[in-house]
Amino acid sequence: MGAADDGQDEPADKAAVRERLWDDLEDSGEARFPFPPHGRIPNFAGAAEAADRLAAHPEWQAASTIKANPDAPQLPVRRQALRDGKTVYMAVPRLADEQCFLKLDPDELEDYDAATTVSGSSKHGEQVGPDALEEIELIVSGSVGVTDDGGRIGKGEGYSDLEYAILRGLELVDSETPVATMIHERQLIDEPVSIGDHDVSMDLVVTPERTIRPDGHEQPTGIDWELLSDDRLEEIPVLQRLRDGY
Repeated sequence: MGAADDGQDEPADKAAVRERLWDDLEDSGEARFPFPPHGRIPNFAGAAEAADRLAAHPEWQAASTIKANPDAPQLPVRRQALRDGKTVYMAVPRLADEQCFLKLDPDELEDYDAATTVSGSSKHGEQVGPDALEEIELIVSGSVGVTDDGGRIGKGEGYSDLEYAILRGLELVDSETPVATMIHERQLIDEPVSIGDHDVSMDLVVTPERTIRPDGHEQPTGIDWELLSDDRLEEIPVLQRLRDGY
């Protein structure tokens, strides 16, 4: 009996929860293009309504610069940000360039819809290096799932948390910078999940129906160099700069 009880308290493995959530979105019919939802930040029914809900919050209204992920469910957020006069920053794929962010400036763009797609952002956005970044006042992250205390599960590659750590290292975000995500109600997780100290916690979790403000974990304070392989350090120029004292 005791052993069984102890097992019930063990945090669930991220990978297993991730697969279950992808399956559930697909099987329930709540996933939206692109298909399948597996292996990506899944798009979901009601993403536009969740974006509208996020835009009604004071954290959104106070921010003039946001850092957003490039995935499909956050497309309405990126478009709304430009329409609201906010500058949007997106990381280039895998941070694999010296100029590792794309800047979308609403004053410089004519077609907001085209500029905010994955392919359009690289065509219409301005690629900039760390020295050209402005202070980020709101982060919008994509999620596969979120626990009730704000623990985020991404698609498993670690780049979202690494981008946050880099921005902390550059002193462009701090512990007070709000981090938001948009998900379907089915992506809420009501069980303990194994969340690492380097994982970024969500301050705002917005679904099409409601907003949740978790009492989450403390945010990572910067880059955990022990977690980075030599290959990843070699692949990402900005990490080399930060390691060498910028």
